[in-house]
Amino acid sequence: MPRELHVPVLVLGGGTGGAGAALQCARSGVACLLATPGPWLGGMLSASGVSAPDGNELAAWQTGLWGALLRQLRRDLPEGLDHNWVSCFGFRPADAERVLQRWVEAEPLLDWRPGLVLRELEQRGSSFTAAILEGSDGLLRIRFELLVDGSELGDALAVGGVPHRLGWEPREHWQEPSAPPAADLLTNPFFQRQPVQSPTWVVLAQWRPGTLPMEGGPLAPPFAAALERHPLDRLLAYGRLPGDLVMLNWPLDGNDWHEDPGAAFSADPARRQAQLTGMRSHSLGFLEALAAISDGGLVAADAFPGTPACLALQPYWRESRRLQGHATVREQDLLPGQESAEHLRTAVAVGNYPNDHHYPGPDWPLAGRSRPWGGRWSGAPFVIPFAALHGPSIDNLLMADKGISVSHMANGATRLGPLILNIGQAAGLAAALAVHRQQRPADLPVRLLQDQLIGDRRAPAAVVPLPELAWHDPAWLDQQRGALDGLGRRRTGDAPPTAPVEPGEEAISLEINLEAEGRWWGWDGQRRWPLITLEPSVRATLPRYQGRRVTVRGRPNPWGPWWRINGVEP
Repeated sequence: MPRELHVPVLVLGGGTGGAGAALQCARSGVACLLATPGPWLGGMLSASGVSAPDGNELAAWQTGLWGALLRQLRRDLPEGLDHNWVSCFGFRPADAERVLQRWVEAEPLLDWRPGLVLRELEQRGSSFTAAILEGSDGLLRIRFELLVDGSELGDALAVGGVPHRLGWEPREHWQEPSAPPAADLLTNPFFQRQPVQSPTWVVLAQWRPGTLPMEGGPLAPPFAAALERHPLDRLLAYGRLPGDLVMLNWPLDGNDWHEDPGAAFSADPARRQAQLTGMRSHSLGFLEALAAISDGGLVAADAFPGTPACLALQPYWRESRRLQGHATVREQDLLPGQESAEHLRTAVAVGNYPNDHHYPGPDWPLAGRSRPWGGRWSGAPFVIPFAALHGPSIDNLLMADKGISVSHMANGATRLGPLILNIGQAAGLAAALAVHRQQRPADLPVRLLQDQLIGDRRAPAAVVPLPELAWHDPAWLDQQRGALDGLGRRRTGDAPPTAPVEPGEEAISLEINLEAEGRWWGWDGQRRWPLITLEPSVRATLPRYQGRRVTVRGRPNPWGPWWRINGVEP
C-alpha cells in the first residue's frame, strides 16, 4: 500500500512554472507540496540548462518572480549577466537553481520532494482528489484540494485524461496567419514527421578564450553545416555564460533533435527511451565535434550533478500537451492591434518574445511582431488571460507551465522561461486564493488575483503591458491599477525615472550616433560600439545627445557586442 499524505495544494513540478507556482502558493499562506521528477526544481532556467533565456528583457517586463530572480542573480554574480549575444542575460544553470532552492527552503509552508513521478490521478465527479506518485522508496498517495500542473509535458493532462491539444492546428480552426491549411496537414509528410517542435538536450562546454581558431572546421557529420552562417568564435559566444561556460543550444545544424520529436508524448516507454538516448548522444557528439576543431580550447564543463556533468539534467522540451481551457491564446492575440479586449481585461502575465519555431529545414514563416526599441529589436507585448490556466473539464486543476491553453503557433512565443516563471506565479497565487475562499479557480474574481499580483510585497508582477513603465518606477503600482481601472495606460508629466544603480556598473564617455530606433552607436575614441538599452528613461533621454559626447553608465558586452546603457549622466 502507498504511504498517504494530505496537502491543500499539490504542485506537479519539473518545469519552471512549477517552481513559481509552489513558491507563490506558500508565500500566499497555503501549504503545498512540490513534486519534481529530478533533483533540481528550476526547469528550463536551470535543470534544462537554458540559462541564456529569451523574452521579458525590457525593464517593463522584468517584474514578478522573473524580475526578482534577475536582481538576485545580479547581486550574487559580480561578473554580471552580460556574456552572450542570444540574450541580455547569461548565468550558470546552478546559479539560478541555488537562488530558487534558497527561496524554497525559506518557506515553511512549502514541502519540496524531488524524485517523484506521477503515476495516477484519482477523480470524483469533476475534481481530482488524489495523486499517486512513485519514488525510489515506493509509492506515495497525496490527497489535495487543488492540483497545479507545472510539469514540462503537461503530465496531469495525460494521466488524468483531461481534454487537451498536442501539435498543429489547421489555419481554418482559428484563422491564424502562420498556421498551415488543413489540406497540407493531411497530405504533406513533413507534418507527420514533425508533429511538434524539435527539442534540444543542452550541453555545457568550458571555453578558453584566445585559444580557438576564428573559423574552425570542418565539423564532422552530422554537424558539417553548423558553421556556415557564423564562425566558431561567434557560435560559442551565442550562449556564453559567466566563467567562460558555453550553453550549446544551437539550432543551425547543431544539437536540435529532429528525429521522432513526438516520442516524448508516446505511451510506449521503449520509444520514449530511444528518443532520450538519441538526443543525449547527439548533443554529446556536437560537443565532441566542436572540441575536435578547437585545438584544446573547448572541453566538457562540470555544470550539473549528473553524469556526464556537462549534460543538462533534462531535455529542453519546446512543446507540451496543452489544456483545452476556458480561453485560448492564438497567434492573433500576439500581434499588435489584434489583441483580445477580454484577454487584456483578465490578464495575469505579460510576455514579449517575438515567436520562434524549431523544425528541420528553413525557418517556419511567422507573422512579424518585432519592433525597434532602444537600439535593438524587441517583441511587442502580449498577455496571458487567467482563463487560459483552467478549463471546463476539471474544476480544481490549474496549468502553470507550457501546458496552458494556447495554440500550437502561439506556443512559439509563450514557451519561454521568463514568462513561464510568472505564469507559475499567477497559478500559485490563484491556487492559494481558491483554497482560502473555498472556490473553484474559474470562480475567482480575476481582479482580486490581478490586484494581489501587482501588489505582491516580494515580487510584484505586471498584468498590463505598459512598455514605458519600468519595474522600478515609483508610479508602477498606480499605473498598473489605473490601467486596470481604465484610467489611462501611459504616464503623464514627468519623464521616466532613471534606473537604480546595478552592481558592477561602469561609466564611459561616448559620442552618440542614433541612426534609427533599432541602430544606435557610440564612439569611445577607439571603437564604435553598438548601443542598446532596456530602460525607458534612456530611450527617452539619449536622443537629446545626438552627435554629442555624453557619459553613460551600464555594462559592456564584448560578445554581443554592445554597450547596455542603464542611465545617462547629467
